[in-house]
Amino acid sequence: MITLRTGADLDRLRAAGRLTAQVRTLAGNLVKPGVSTKQIEREIRGFIKAHGAKASFLDEGFPGAACISINDVVIHGIPGSRILHEGDIVSIDVGACLHGFHGDCAATFAVGTVAPEHQALIDDTRESFFRAFEVIRHGCRVRDIGAAVQTFAESKGYGVVKDYCGHGVGRKLHEDPEIPNYVDTVPAEVHKGRVRLLAGMVIAVEPMLNLGTAETVVDPDKWTVRTKDGKYSAHYENTVLITAAGPEILTVDV
Repeated sequence: MITLRTGADLDRLRAAGRLTAQVRTLAGNLVKPGVSTKQIEREIRGFIKAHGAKASFLDEGFPGAACISINDVVIHGIPGSRILHEGDIVSIDVGACLHGFHGDCAATFAVGTVAPEHQALIDDTRESFFRAFEVIRHGCRVRDIGAAVQTFAESKGYGVVKDYCGHGVGRKLHEDPEIPNYVDTVPAEVHKGRVRLLAGMVIAVEPMLNLGTAETVVDPDKWTVRTKDGKYSAHYENTVLITAAGPEILTVDV
């Protein structure tokens, strides 16, 4: 079921989005050689709590206040003793629930100086989000978002992850509709792609691009998702409100 948000709900979603964006900025500033993923998670957890909010991922059953995914880990990396090293890239996905509404965003950060192809992957994954953002408007279809991401990403030679996708955001972290980063010909996916975006809908758009194959595998912990070929992956996400006047990014750190 898709819910159109108005009035006070939108005010609360904007507030949750701003806080979540601040968490993402905090996380990025913590990324440096010698820091453990658990140290970053601990700071994120404390920041969210100090601002009167709850870490969304903990309510989803994830064992951490943030997903911290290094190098070939696509998403859902579990914070722990892993130390960041020069040349790593690290994707940090954060969610915060404030006054009953969620914000959700992610970005991939370079640890010190990284290989040129890995920096390009980070930059192009972010750019693929903004290519999608350009086509978002009242009345467009979900498939238009996927087509924008896929066209740009594949023109650069990246694998577009198909096993995971964006989603609606509201009183729950994951709501309808699903927002794939590609356009498929499977009948069920075609049906999902025909959903129209209407003013008042709030969605998370989150391209996940791989240097190699789009295929993924899940670790025995049942959370950590890696690229099947072991090549690096990057992730970029914002929560977006569709309005009659155009799209609005809610996860902006102001």
